[in-house]
Amino acid sequence: MTEQRPPFTSPRPGPTNSLVDVAGLRVGHCTRDEPGWLTGVTVVLAPQGGAVAGVDVRGGGPGTRETDLLDPRNLVDRVDAIVLGGGSAPGLAAVDGVVDALLDDGIGWPMGEPGHVVPIVPSAILFDLGRGGTWRHHPRAEDGRAAYAGASTSAVAQGCVGAGTGAKAGGFKGGIGSASVVLESGTTVAALVALNAVGSAVDPATGLPYAVGLGLGDELAHVGRPSAAELDAARARAEALPASSGRPGLATTIGVIATDATLTKAQCQKASGIGHDGFARALKPVHTLFDGDTLFTLATGERPAPDPVEQTLLMEAGADCVARAIVQALLAATSVDRSAAGGVALRSWSDAFPSALGSR
Repeated sequence: MTEQRPPFTSPRPGPTNSLVDVAGLRVGHCTRDEPGWLTGVTVVLAPQGGAVAGVDVRGGGPGTRETDLLDPRNLVDRVDAIVLGGGSAPGLAAVDGVVDALLDDGIGWPMGEPGHVVPIVPSAILFDLGRGGTWRHHPRAEDGRAAYAGASTSAVAQGCVGAGTGAKAGGFKGGIGSASVVLESGTTVAALVALNAVGSAVDPATGLPYAVGLGLGDELAHVGRPSAAELDAARARAEALPASSGRPGLATTIGVIATDATLTKAQCQKASGIGHDGFARALKPVHTLFDGDTLFTLATGERPAPDPVEQTLLMEAGADCVARAIVQALLAATSVDRSAAGGVALRSWSDAFPSALGSR
């Protein structure tokens, strides 16, 4: 009797087209957008028992915590959560709230005695200081705890929420974006990105997101080419901006790739590295000295380990999910104006090019 292969099916987004399509993951946001504030925290919680993880840092100005332990040569092979946050280096204080919440729930690396655990929470931050009007406003421990408390398996909220609250990308408003894919094998791969780049996600020649062509099925079919008038107006606004002082605004795009396949720490690290190809497909320039671009990968191990060919397809799918998540972040972002309070005024792509979404 010969083995029957399942019929070929084209890759398709998962049920929510977001990170929680990887079973067992939960995502929570804390959004601080009250007067004077424009920042936040996003937490990704691993399933009970943790997930294998890896990381790859490519930007020239990273802000991270507990990334060294993800080196495949080191002992710890499971993480309990990943935190993405705003606030630059001071914003790493939000991680303390997540660690304390995990301790309260008895979750962490076991230390031999009942109840003695150490939560493992690698983290990365982006730069959004002062964008709400007050330089000292950054996420703190209570914000991390709030994001933890709100984590759920519901479709990931996108746009100006969590770590993407004060984000920008080139001359447009950035934010949180997410995307997923179910491969022919049945394996799910997904990504969540906080888009906050020095570079642009938009082709200046067309006004279209660079990675819009990577949409699966009709995922991005509603995105059309902007009208010539809107494109001319956007160029005129860009030309009217004050001349650069010689130092680009600090930025950083950070995110998480996840899969339900079984991967080692080394394979997760490789998946993170290939995931950065998704940044390169969606942003230009990328990995600059003023970005701290960082990608984590989580593997929950619910499905078998892929063979080398399947592993290659999985990692390539992760890169595309990263690029698609960047497009989703751009589309979901909304305009903000905090200039009266000394903050920023950032127009969303959707407000700049309403004709491009006319068929939505």
